[in-house]
Amino acid sequence: MSQYEDVIVEDKRKDDNAVSETEIRHRIPWSERVLLNSEVPGLHEVKELLEDDDASCLAEEEDGVGCPLPSTPEDDHLLDCEMTEVLKAGVLSDEIDLGALAHNAAEQAEEFVRKVWEASWKQCHFRNLPKWLQDNDFLHAGHRPPLPSFYACFKSIFRIHTETGNIWTHLLGCMAFIGIAIFFITQPPIEIQLEEKLVFGTFFAGAIICLGMSFAFHTVHCHSECVGKLFSKLDYCGIAMLIMGSFVPWLYYGFYCDYQPKLIYLSVVVILGVTSIIVSFWERFGEPSYRPLRAGVFMGFGLSGVIPAVHYAIAEGWFKAISQASLGWLILMGCLYILGAMFYALRVPERFFPGKFDIWFQSHQIFHVLVIAAAFVHYHGITEMAMYRMTIGDCTNPSQVIAF
Repeated sequence: MSQYEDVIVEDKRKDDNAVSETEIRHRIPWSERVLLNSEVPGLHEVKELLEDDDASCLAEEEDGVGCPLPSTPEDDHLLDCEMTEVLKAGVLSDEIDLGALAHNAAEQAEEFVRKVWEASWKQCHFRNLPKWLQDNDFLHAGHRPPLPSFYACFKSIFRIHTETGNIWTHLLGCMAFIGIAIFFITQPPIEIQLEEKLVFGTFFAGAIICLGMSFAFHTVHCHSECVGKLFSKLDYCGIAMLIMGSFVPWLYYGFYCDYQPKLIYLSVVVILGVTSIIVSFWERFGEPSYRPLRAGVFMGFGLSGVIPAVHYAIAEGWFKAISQASLGWLILMGCLYILGAMFYALRVPERFFPGKFDIWFQSHQIFHVLVIAAAFVHYHGITEMAMYRMTIGDCTNPSQVIAF
């Protein structure tokens, strides 16, 4: 046996001992196992190749990245399972990334389409509206389509459609009463006492809430069915608040020195107002078929003021009621409210000329104008009552005066 063969046999024995200890074979540098004889023919090139391979293996083992060779079928199975899990994780990661990208792309596309739609929506015919937007079938064209964005809804107040007149009438009325209220409340106490400010404040609050809720409803009711129903209920609640707020100053000054009837009438007004608000939250109360019922509820609430007016006229005399209690202004206010409610319930004039009053002079716009006119008439009437009360001085029996 040659010297080279002796080295190979000796190295094989060493490798067998290493396998029995570690059960996994590693490439061991030949330089540590045997010193090859460079004089043996044909082995010089083999020695150089083995030394290069051993150096790379040592570097991998020092860096912790070396991969031992499996020596058993179990090792092969474990390695296959590990590689399968790695591949699965990579595939799932790619699917998740692709799903997220697709979702983001869909959201961006939807947002883009929504913005384009909001900027370029066109008026719709009544028959093309969804059922929850079909309110007055006598108004044929000029309707807003559903605008599922509050920004788009408020932006639409500067465009011409069936709700333009309804929006601006009560928006301007609300701003006017806000200005009057600020002017009135900021007056010095020497001119207007705190008690008068509180009494008038109830009327101002009712008017501002009513007109503000009406403006908001007509602006955003095309947003969605849910939003439309919510603001419809708030609109009806605002009407009840206006009626209650209108009663307080008149009853306060009309029965200024009569504590008992004043307290009774104020209590009845509060009960009727709360009842009207509760009825307003009935789910079907806002449906188009219940328009006459809505008009009847609020008309009846307002006409309940006839009872204290007749009471005052009988107790003080009709002349005194007209001159001191401004009964004439109150009668005019009631007539305006009733007339507006009739226009609203009967849908005149568009009922007789379908499609001719789609944008301007429709019944709801007339109703809005009459409501604002009635509110200003009432403000003038209670101002006259307050001025008269200030000129005649206090009651002869101060204990009968109700304080706020």
